[in-house]
Amino acid sequence: MRSKEFGRTGRTVSEIGFGAWAIGAAWGEVNDEEALAALHAALDSGVTFIDTADVYGDGHSEQLIAKVIKERGGEKPFIATKAGRRLSEQTVAGYSMDNLTAYIERSLKNLQTDTLDLVQLHCPPTDLYYHPEVFERLDRLVDHGKIRNYGVSVERVEEALKALEYPGVVSVQIIFNAFRQRPAERFFALAEETKTAIIARVPLASGLLSGKFKRDTKFAENDHRLFNRNGEAFDVGETFSGVPYEKGLEAVERVRPLVSGDTTMAKFALRWILMFDAVTVAIPGARNPAQARSNAEAAALAPLSVETMEKIEQIYQEDIKPFVHQRW
Repeated sequence: MRSKEFGRTGRTVSEIGFGAWAIGAAWGEVNDEEALAALHAALDSGVTFIDTADVYGDGHSEQLIAKVIKERGGEKPFIATKAGRRLSEQTVAGYSMDNLTAYIERSLKNLQTDTLDLVQLHCPPTDLYYHPEVFERLDRLVDHGKIRNYGVSVERVEEALKALEYPGVVSVQIIFNAFRQRPAERFFALAEETKTAIIARVPLASGLLSGKFKRDTKFAENDHRLFNRNGEAFDVGETFSGVPYEKGLEAVERVRPLVSGDTTMAKFALRWILMFDAVTVAIPGARNPAQARSNAEAAALAPLSVETMEKIEQIYQEDIKPFVHQRW
């Protein structure tokens, strides 16, 4: 597992991290014992970066992470959380100093720590990036010792580019995978110029790129891959990366022959992301130890060939781009 510098923070993190949305909520039933075991397995495999949010299971994800960190002792991983989605309505006014402070205090309690390594604004409205006073509030929270660093989690490339204008933003979390390639066009180069860390989320397109789904695959009622397939609960881009399910399944079948040897499609998809040096860490989720170990193993795969990368690009251009490229 390679370690990479996390932007301008002075910290290094593993290039494969642990995305903790799935152990919180919205991915079907959550088994705490399996979730805790998955976290332990990830850390045992060399993962040193965990991403969570205050709304994942209404704080349950943060609490599970705190439990594992307490059980293990020793050097702690870099833990990133998010704030802002507790608002009943997404408005710029909602990101007040009082609200941000309250959310951060709650995460401090859930994570059982005195200072948060990284707080990310959790997919706020686009207009927020045109309000520097919000970022000044985050600067004050750093000065108060509540948080060490702050970043943003975005839906759109436009938001990512705007976020780079704020010197306090040390990281940008964005959807990036073989089915969502637009960030690599312009944003990656600018992030490297400003030494801003990039967290690649939804790296397996909500499991599509694992190659395990079929047209008749059933998802639980509390799984966003069912209840948010058309954007009913939040941005549709968070579910299957915004790719229509049936179209995604067809594209997956074109990717499948490119996966060689005894590796899995999921590992292959993660290795594709790691081919982009601008990416600091990819954060696949895992709900059991086997998934966590498999995700970490992707870092050991050999680099993909130029020919393979070109074929993935062709599949994207022909099958996926018309549905997602200009939307996000």
